[in-house]
Amino acid sequence: MQFHILTLFPEMVENGLQTSILGRAIQKGLIGIHAVNIRDYTQDKHNKVDDYPYGGGAGMLMQAQPVYDAWKAVAKPAEGKKPVRVLFMSPQGKTFSQEMARELAQEKELIFLCGHYEGIDERVIEEIVTDPVSIGDYVLTGGELPAMVMIDAISRMVPGVLKNEDSGVTESFQENLLEYPQYTRPAVWHDREVPPVLLTGHHKNIAEWRQAQSLEETKAKRPDLYASYLDKK
Repeated sequence: MQFHILTLFPEMVENGLQTSILGRAIQKGLIGIHAVNIRDYTQDKHNKVDDYPYGGGAGMLMQAQPVYDAWKAVAKPAEGKKPVRVLFMSPQGKTFSQEMARELAQEKELIFLCGHYEGIDERVIEEIVTDPVSIGDYVLTGGELPAMVMIDAISRMVPGVLKNEDSGVTESFQENLLEYPQYTRPAVWHDREVPPVLLTGHHKNIAEWRQAQSLEETKAKRPDLYASYLDKK
């Protein structure tokens, strides 16, 4: 799976995505990270990519032309070619979720558009963006961190990225439930014991205990998810 990130700070996303599990996935050729410097596509002799907003207001806006040309170089739009989805990191977008990560992981390519300053000229957003996406109700200085968060979550759904294939489907938010508590050795630590059922080796009883714990955790900590779970039952 190929991730293209249109950004003013390519080194930020490259450094952040080439370590640990994602770094190994890149080395194995399971995913690819292609950071594209929008500044390379400006036609301004001073290498500028921003200007003052029409109508006044604070800050600067990224111009449409360099963003469009950077997208065009990556997407290579042509008749008969399936368009590559463009995800724009925006607090106005649909909130990112595990369900969305699973759905996006089915794509062969994705383009992430990272804004900066006070945003991007609306005309190019209307021209190229297919999916405005938010990672939460707060504002960041740029779209790079949200893009990295999404790429991490999506990559986990790509076959082969996780060593244990079950890890991607037995985590929090599976079926709108939080993950059950987990324990490792020693069996007693600070006078706290591992739940006895986990030491029995009885897989059916362990599975039932974990399901019950997931329900309890979700009901107590995320009643909104618990309500969604009950609605789907």
